[in-house]
Amino acid sequence: MPIIDLPYRNPIDNNKKILYKNARIIDPLTNYDQVGELLTVGDKIADFGKKINVTADQEINCNGLVLAPGLIDIQVHFRDPGQTHKEDLASGSASAVAGGITAVVCQPNTSPVLDSSLTFDYLRLKSREVAYCNVMAYGAITKAMKGEELTDMHSLVEAGAVGFTDDGLPVMNANVMRRAFEYSKNLGVVVAQHAEDLNLSNKGCINEGQVALELGVRGIPNISESVIVERDLAILEAVGGRYHLLHCSTRQALEAIARAKNKGLNVTVEVSPHHFTLTDQQVLKSGTNAKMNPPLRSATDRQALIAGLQSGLIDAIATDHAPHDILSKEKTIEEASFGIVGVETMLPLALNLYHQKLFKLPELLAKMTCNPAQIINYDGGVIKKNARADLVLIDLDHEWIIDSSKFLSKSKNSPFDGFKVKGRAVCTVVAGKVVYNL
Repeated sequence: MPIIDLPYRNPIDNNKKILYKNARIIDPLTNYDQVGELLTVGDKIADFGKKINVTADQEINCNGLVLAPGLIDIQVHFRDPGQTHKEDLASGSASAVAGGITAVVCQPNTSPVLDSSLTFDYLRLKSREVAYCNVMAYGAITKAMKGEELTDMHSLVEAGAVGFTDDGLPVMNANVMRRAFEYSKNLGVVVAQHAEDLNLSNKGCINEGQVALELGVRGIPNISESVIVERDLAILEAVGGRYHLLHCSTRQALEAIARAKNKGLNVTVEVSPHHFTLTDQQVLKSGTNAKMNPPLRSATDRQALIAGLQSGLIDAIATDHAPHDILSKEKTIEEASFGIVGVETMLPLALNLYHQKLFKLPELLAKMTCNPAQIINYDGGVIKKNARADLVLIDLDHEWIIDSSKFLSKSKNSPFDGFKVKGRAVCTVVAGKVVYNL
């Protein structure tokens, strides 16, 4: 078991000096990329550069590996409270740090829903007790995620909500979405949307296309996503605010986002690794472990997502980590639960784009560090003096086979089982403490 210690239950000595030597230090925000040393004192970065003259309490030889800000995943489902047989804050965060992730944003579709200060108090207190990484959360836009009545957004922000979403369900009522923009604008936080017109989805289970025809199942068309995106952007333009598109999967939605950004609207968008890596053909190979919402799309959509990442149109990469027990997946494709686990595979799947020479490394890492931090107003994802000592050491050349049975998550539902990948996190540091070593 590679987990070493809990960063907050047993915090590091505030005066302890740890020197990371012989590291390729990358700060994606400033494009800093130099071989040198980095010093942490307690839970902060004290200094970094080519050579640091200091007597440290501990020295760690990084052997030329990449030392970067810890990754930030702004869309995870840790199922706590309510479905802890699938995942909980301890197992989910352990799985996250194994993937080099030092901060996560939980989605509110728990049981009970994260729609009150009380549920946020539970999340905060339990996280400080059992979590291996920093845990944040979106508050629900509507009470019980029913899409009818807004939550008390002000009290939720005071309780720690970094934004609002009914993720797992779209806000179908346009007037409710308008009011969400108006209230959140005054609070300075983002409204994030799971963009899906439920009427157009029509209880489909995978992408509308040839694979759905072959399997004889109802498909989910691209327009189920893009219609809601177009509607939301029209409301945003009318009333203002900040809009974030969760797990974009279609070319048409990206085109709408591009038009909105060209107008100067405050819009951001994320993509999940499975959507830029796989197509709906994977359903024929992985079955229900390749069923998620939004679904895997066509090769044309996949290429559009990669192009969007390259151009900067897509701001962030996030996993939509959605653990499910075996019984939830051992059903027909129509009846099985949507979702796959992803926190332990995000980094190697993203690095595949680097190894294909589609990205420079700082540019790619920005999608998983400083960019998501900016979306949620988080003071992480950077390497600078007095910044959080949340770090990841990455071996770019480590070749390995993904084995879902070895995931630290309670659930193993991944279409990437058996995939050969290159690059992984070998050490993860949270609040100055090494919490994971390969």
